[in-house]
Amino acid sequence: MVKFVETKTLKEKVDVSTIGFGTHFTDYMFEMTYDEGQGWHDAQIVPYEEIKVSPANATLHYGQAIFEGMKAFRQGKDVVIFRTKDHLNRLNNSARILDIPPIDVDFVYDALHQLITIEKDWVPNKKGQSLYIRPFIFADDPFLGVSVSKRYKFYIILSPVAAYYAHGFAPVKIMVEDTYVRATKGGLGEAKTPANYAASLHAGLEAHKNGYDQVLWLDGVHRKYIGEVGSMNILFKIDGKIVTPALDGTILNGVTRRTVLAVAREWGMDVEERPITIDELVEDYENGKLEEVFGSGTAAVISPVGVLGYKDKVMTINDGKIGPFAQKMFNYITGLQSGEEKDIHGFIDKVTSVD
Repeated sequence: MVKFVETKTLKEKVDVSTIGFGTHFTDYMFEMTYDEGQGWHDAQIVPYEEIKVSPANATLHYGQAIFEGMKAFRQGKDVVIFRTKDHLNRLNNSARILDIPPIDVDFVYDALHQLITIEKDWVPNKKGQSLYIRPFIFADDPFLGVSVSKRYKFYIILSPVAAYYAHGFAPVKIMVEDTYVRATKGGLGEAKTPANYAASLHAGLEAHKNGYDQVLWLDGVHRKYIGEVGSMNILFKIDGKIVTPALDGTILNGVTRRTVLAVAREWGMDVEERPITIDELVEDYENGKLEEVFGSGTAAVISPVGVLGYKDKVMTINDGKIGPFAQKMFNYITGLQSGEEKDIHGFIDKVTSVD
């Protein structure tokens, strides 16, 4: 059972088109506590407020934390979420990797529906806008011991967000990173954990200094196998096929990535999940076989790449324009989310209706 603690003062709704990503939050949040020997308990929806933690909090010092990201959308009077349980199951996979107790997916699914139903008026109604959903878990032991925690806190917070491409769907410039490393096999690469994002920040800053928007990661051992792009999965259209790096423990099993691959197969395209080297990619480019490059992720859905820079070589993809496959896939997935496309996959999860 989820307890509901009502606030006496509701916040004023904001014009979502004027705010940045993750800067405003709704009136309520979900919280739950885990204690060793007791399990997850005290589930409640409470007013959004600051979290009080000990200065000796285990996560602040040792980083045992995980999170997820998904979105709720308006489809007419209905409020829906895109692939809810896929995200919650992936949260449990991250929990497994960091030795965090798993959540009961069905219980949290129902709790999230309760939270979204209470906060339904916060879901924007313009195409491309959404209510971003951020579940997260962190260790809450208040002592400086390098060990798996015995106490955890789980929260879900909500933030209305504008369309990702506020100024139009456009290609980005990507620098292939062959010095810094995001993840290695046997590490945390496939977990959605803050450490992975911290590890990516410096290389991203270096890319910006060189006139690029983000980096394409290579593996940490050979510096030749392609990994992720920034914090997104990367996909290529090579000689008519959709090709993406295989999930090898260093790459997040992206929900949007899964969507793209499933839909591409339904469209009759050849899809390959396999190791890809940067040398192979350069060769395909020189031979005219590298037709499109794009990232996939919850925030952007599809992020087309117009330029790839590797060492002294600058590769312009599809004349720097959005590729037809990337455009079609972007239109299709955003159409599913807005209700313009019929959901034949069971991706759309109806939560409630707005009066």
